[in-house]
Amino acid sequence: MTALRLLSLRDLTIEDERSFRHVGLYGELASILAKSEYRFRVLPDGSNASWDRAVFLNLTFWGAAGGGDVLIEPSIPADVVAHVAWHHLANAALVPAGAQPSAEALFLGEAIASAFDIYLVGRLLGHAPESSFLETQVPAMADCAEAAGVSASAFDALLANVAANPERAFEDLRKLLFDATCELFRAPSLDDAHAALVKFDDRPLGCLLHRHELSNWILFAKAYASRASEPDAQTIAVDRELSAAPVSLEWLTKAWVDRAL
Repeated sequence: MTALRLLSLRDLTIEDERSFRHVGLYGELASILAKSEYRFRVLPDGSNASWDRAVFLNLTFWGAAGGGDVLIEPSIPADVVAHVAWHHLANAALVPAGAQPSAEALFLGEAIASAFDIYLVGRLLGHAPESSFLETQVPAMADCAEAAGVSASAFDALLANVAANPERAFEDLRKLLFDATCELFRAPSLDDAHAALVKFDDRPLGCLLHRHELSNWILFAKAYASRASEPDAQTIAVDRELSAAPVSLEWLTKAWVDRAL
């Protein structure tokens, strides 16, 4: 048997979910995936059903054929459930039925899904210290910040700020990721791309920019996004509304999450 199995969220074991029980938005996102009958792809049993193979398929064919994230077994970390749900909502809100997504729609969906991770870090710090999510995320963030020249004490201060205002951290990272990928996607040369990266160094959470697989986002958009000559005005308008909202995550909850529920 070599075919990928298609399973719904109800068929999967959700890892570390107890750590998220105080995060109401997580429960709503999980409910949306279950209600929509979103299908995950699970590698067949065998010696090649490895994490490396799943990562390769997810990164190389990210978002292809309507999603269906590849798992190595019928289990999924709770944070990945939220990540997938945000992609599902972004696709519904930003991509017309039957159309190819724009580069901007791909980038905004990924920026929202990825920025939600730092919101979860803020919500779990001090509430779920035994969380396996924190055990992997915080050291990875620390390594990225150190590589960007951030001292240990400055990183501790960054984490304190994230815990004090997770919603602000979400918006800072969402905006950073969206702006950076949009500008890098349209950069005409390597020098222009480098200049763009340098410009984002001083943004809030700029030290975490390379924590994310931006090269995969951009290469995927170049391969699969619609060939529009102009930026996607609808998605740009959503980005502006999020930037202008007092709490962008509340805007997304009302406009996307509540509607889906």
